[in-house]
Amino acid sequence: MRRYRLWLVVILAVAAISIWMSLPDNPGVHWDWNNDGRYDGAFEMDRDVKVIQGLDLQGGSRVLLAAAPGTKYDDATMDQAAKNVERRVNGLGVTEAVVQKQEGGRIIVELPGVRRQSVAFDAIKTTGLLEFVDFSAIASGQIPEGACVLTTEQVARAEARLAEDETPPAYDEYTCASEDPDNPDPEPALLQSDGTPYETIMTGAGLEDAAAAPRSQLGTDWTVNFVIKDNELSEPFVDYVANNANRPMAIVLDGRLISYPTIQSGLSSSAAAGTMDGGVITGGFTKEQAEILAAQLKYGALPIPLDIIAFDTIGPTLGQISVDRSIRAGIIGVITVLLFMLIYYRVPGIAADLALLLFAVINFALFKFIPVTLSLPAIIGFLISIGTAVDGNILIFERMKEELRAGRTMDRAIEAGFNRAWTSIRDSNISTIIICFILYFFGSAFGASAVRGFAITLGMGLVINLFTAVIATRTFLHSVVLIFGDQLRTHHRLLGV
Repeated sequence: MRRYRLWLVVILAVAAISIWMSLPDNPGVHWDWNNDGRYDGAFEMDRDVKVIQGLDLQGGSRVLLAAAPGTKYDDATMDQAAKNVERRVNGLGVTEAVVQKQEGGRIIVELPGVRRQSVAFDAIKTTGLLEFVDFSAIASGQIPEGACVLTTEQVARAEARLAEDETPPAYDEYTCASEDPDNPDPEPALLQSDGTPYETIMTGAGLEDAAAAPRSQLGTDWTVNFVIKDNELSEPFVDYVANNANRPMAIVLDGRLISYPTIQSGLSSSAAAGTMDGGVITGGFTKEQAEILAAQLKYGALPIPLDIIAFDTIGPTLGQISVDRSIRAGIIGVITVLLFMLIYYRVPGIAADLALLLFAVINFALFKFIPVTLSLPAIIGFLISIGTAVDGNILIFERMKEELRAGRTMDRAIEAGFNRAWTSIRDSNISTIIICFILYFFGSAFGASAVRGFAITLGMGLVINLFTAVIATRTFLHSVVLIFGDQLRTHHRLLGV
């Protein structure tokens, strides 16, 4: 009996945490171990606990992208572009984005609940070519930030896209798209004094990771922290830093000069000693700009430039009335199941109802904490898992009733019911979990994220059901027997017989 008391303590603790997470005004989990306002340690966490609705429940935006005119591409190139777009959008916090490749070099992107549309779209369409460029001969302030700069890497990529019979353009013919709405003419790219491009030291391919971070506690100025890879891609970068102390190195994104900070002597010494593993990109970024740059660096550059050719805002597919009715129907269904278990199985039904309520609150808490995007297919997966939770209890209680009718004592009947029904519950749930893994695997294909959401919620429900339908129900039933055991032993009708 002691082990059931221990399980009861565990169950009550899990229930308390789950109920707290399920509260609509939950403040989230914010642990700052060092109390420095930055979450960067193993014992620190900064996570909001909230419901994330899918496109069919909350609406969002849809954007149609196309390869820029004159760009050469094939199926492999478009596949890679679609993958990188999806990673970037998800990296910005837009969950369950639907990214689907179409014929003619086009990609459709659906963004549930997007509020900062310009942020997501900037991250989608820019190629994200980050370069660390040799500016050792440039004095501070000589070239303004935002200037169009031609580099050796840009030239190499432009020439790689040319057809076999095409002639490469001259260096002075390279331009950047104008950022001045009043002057749409392209801006000529700056060259070195000898008329050649600036030398690229390393591209973003040499980066291992990147993340946006506030430069000050006020959060008005943001930077991008990056980690370099420990391979041949980063060797020229480390050598340059080691040999150019107190000289600038330019950071160029898509041909535009972000900044060219001076290499500090301490960082140069670290590079010379072989202990440098990263750095910081500064440039007076806002939070949105830093998040965009970090997403572009972390999830890779697009293999081709993409243009936005269509954009529209779409409302929820189901509509608010349909959502309200679906919620009402789900509540009625759960109440019906609770009443059925209570009326038909009586005291064991009480234990099953408590376990079912625990099952629901654990699921909802995990949906908010992970988070899981609640689209219509995801909700259906959860409702199906409720059916499996009830099915497990029915198997247990029916087996228990058979043991009682065969003359077994109540305690032996309860143990036999759980022990002999366990293998059936385990095998049926595991077989369905395997199917969920298969659905999730195929749901990774473009345009099939709704299938993936269904697989996630159903699979989670099945795993949690193994805990609630067996351990929780068993613990609750033994707790009731501990209190009302004498009455139950003499009145088997209370056990549903």
